[in-house]
This record gives sequence, C-alpha cells and structure tokens, in this order.
Amino acid sequence: MAEQSNSSLESRLALLLRLIGAASLTALIFICVPYSWMDSIHAQLGMGTLPAEPVVGYMARSLSAMYAFFGGLFWVISFDLPRHRSVLLYIGGATAVLGVALGAIDWVEGMPLFWKSWEGPFVVALGLVIYYMSRKLERI
Repeated sequence: MAEQSNSSLESRLALLLRLIGAASLTALIFICVPYSWMDSIHAQLGMGTLPAEPVVGYMARSLSAMYAFFGGLFWVISFDLPRHRSVLLYIGGATAVLGVALGAIDWVEGMPLFWKSWEGPFVVALGLVIYYMSRKLERI
C-alpha cells in the first residue's frame, strides 16, 4: 500500500512540476517579442506605458529567459524524483521564500492590488506544496 501511495505521490508531483515547467517555458516567447507587445500588455494590466529605457527591456527579457530556464529544469527533474529529492526540497523551500520576497516587492513597488493579492501568496503556496510532497519521496 505504501508503495502504491508513493507511486501516486510521485505521479502527482511529476505532473505538478511538468505543468509549472510548461507554463514557465511559454516565457521563451517574451525573450524576443517586439517592445510594442510588451507595452500593450503593460497597458492592458492597467500600469500605463512601459518605460522604453534599455534596462526595462533587458530585465523583462532576462526574466523571461530565467523562467524558461527553470521551466526546463522542472521538466528534467520530474523524470527522476527520488534521485533529485534534495534538489526538490531546496526548490520547494526557496520558492516559498521567493514568494514572500515577491509579495514584499509587489507592495513596495506599488503593483496593482490584483497582482499583490495573487503573486506572492500563490508562489508561497506552490513552494510549500513542492516541499511537502518532496519530503514524502523515498530516499535513494
């Protein structure tokens, strides 16, 4: 029974990591989209005109690349969960801490209420789910 339960846990964790990975990999698009697309999305989110300074484009494109990088990493890890248990524990814990940091940054930088209410808490919850599911994995 414990073996079946662990197999189910691994399947659910692998699916979660692949969903996060797939969503993160969509950021590849934003590495090379025209500035006008980014500006349009920025305006549709109610944040006005996107500043045209080079550092803004650099940061947006670099962050998109980082999201894609981690999306690929999540996919790779998802195929051998017990082997990567320690990495998953780190990812879960670090993601939860990142969520707290993002929440604080969102408030300090004056992001819209919907953003502040959603991003930090969601990232914290996601990190905690990964952490707790990873703790239950069998050690190799």
